[in-house]
Amino acid sequence: MTQDLERELSRLRWRSRRGMRELDRLFERYLDRAWRQAPESERAVFLRLLEVEDDKLWHWFMGHDTPADAELAQLVESIRSLPP
Repeated sequence: MTQDLERELSRLRWRSRRGMRELDRLFERYLDRAWRQAPESERAVFLRLLEVEDDKLWHWFMGHDTPADAELAQLVESIRSLPP
């Protein structure tokens, strides 16, 4: 991986810290297991996901609600299905 991608991944790790252990672990899992192989379009959706408020994220990832945006909904489900 190039240094630029490593720097971007490092920045994303910092931005992904939410202060909720469960959300932090979900985002870390995605960054560790899927981000490097993800197409640019999915990476863009992940950036949009990071802009969402924590309470909405919590409801989405716990399955209590679903994002209206189909791309966000698909990424949330993908992240939820990553093995621990």
